[in-house]
Amino acid sequence: MGGIRTAAQYQAQLRALLPSGPAWDPERVPELEEVLQGVAVELARLDARAADLLNEMDPAGVSELVPDWERVMELPDPCLGATPLFDDRRLAVRRRLLAVGSQAVGYYLDIAKSQGYPNASITEHEAPRMGRARFGAAHWGTWEAQFMWTLNTGGRLLLGRRYGASYWGERFGVNPGSALECLIHRSAPAHTKVHINYD
Repeated sequence: MGGIRTAAQYQAQLRALLPSGPAWDPERVPELEEVLQGVAVELARLDARAADLLNEMDPAGVSELVPDWERVMELPDPCLGATPLFDDRRLAVRRRLLAVGSQAVGYYLDIAKSQGYPNASITEHEAPRMGRARFGAAHWGTWEAQFMWTLNTGGRLLLGRRYGASYWGERFGVNPGSALECLIHRSAPAHTKVHINYD
């Protein structure tokens, strides 16, 4: 597609496509220009809407088709609440499309950072093993401890809604730790047990 054409360009094209003869002469039939102008305006509008549709095919530029993208990607995410803001919904569509899961520590730290915990860290627990266990270690644990890990959030959420930094109708002082817990538990490997430490 070479670009969006204007109504004037369409009108010139329609004028050039008119058949020859006295019935199509603009001097003899002045109303013809008005008809061509009306058709050209509609063709330019359709051209612009086609360009909008091309932008809607990619979630990076989606705005009008957010509900359709949400339906395809099973959004809104139940972890993030029932009524997120429109910009949050658009961002969720992009994230869902580009999301790649992982079992690496960095993946879970990225989830925590996306929820507003920039200082998050993970503690992986170990079961005592002959030759690896040391006297005086902080946590001996049991055999099941090797399947446990703790997400340390590193303090209170920095993005909480407050006066001057929120939209009309949002609750002040919200610290949506439940969203973090839901996302972490959903993404965690099935055989593991996750503890979240908010201290």
